[in-house]
Amino acid sequence: QVQLVDSGGGSVQAGGSLRLSCAASGYTYSRYCMGWFRQAPGKEREKVAHVYIDGGRTFQYYSDSVRGRFTISQDNAANTLYLQMNSLKPEDTAMYYCAADPQCGPFVRGTPSYWGQGTQVTVSS
Repeated sequence: QVQLVDSGGGSVQAGGSLRLSCAASGYTYSRYCMGWFRQAPGKEREKVAHVYIDGGRTFQYYSDSVRGRFTISQDNAANTLYLQMNSLKPEDTAMYYCAADPQCGPFVRGTPSYWGQGTQVTVSS
């Protein structure tokens, strides 16, 4: 059974940093597309970033709103996905969700098969 456990959220001031973690279990971690979404109150869920490893090559996607500030990475030995968030802005405030799917297509559509429980990020000005 696939299980994703998010952690690492918190409250920071603008300009600060946080690192989110997603511990995965129940599947062959390295063969899945993994990523992060976020949802702020009253807003639609938004893609943040995802990563996929194929034939030794790593493919990454970042939304325009986070590119250059956030970095997605994986520790395959620990079956853990990370999202390093730097230069945080108040508009980054949201619930952040880890997600996984055997393919990346569902990430583009916003419908990956598996989700974590979410971790709250709050950025104050």
